Amino acid sequence: MNKSELIRVLSERTQISLEEASLTVHALIDGMKDTLIKGGRVEIRGFGSFKIKKYEGYVGRNPKTGETVAVPDKCLPFFRPGKELKEYLNE
Repeated sequence: MNKSELIRVLSERTQISLEEASLTVHALIDGMKDTLIKGGRVEIRGFGSFKIKKYEGYVGRNPKTGETVAVPDKCLPFFRPGKELKEYLNE
């Protein structure tokens, strides 16, 4: 499911217009992004949680040329499924 499909399903299930559903989905996603950027954690009970993991930089090697390359620090989003979602998927 992509974002436009999510908007359509929300619109159909709640009997609201596509524009209202679009605003709702975008507000939800923007709120989640803002929280993650600030270092917070987003938890949706029964579904899972999102957080940012920080990875230290390191010295890597280019496999083609063999020269060393400095890989900078980075932050990546991490999703951990909730217990109810895991149970639902494994029924």
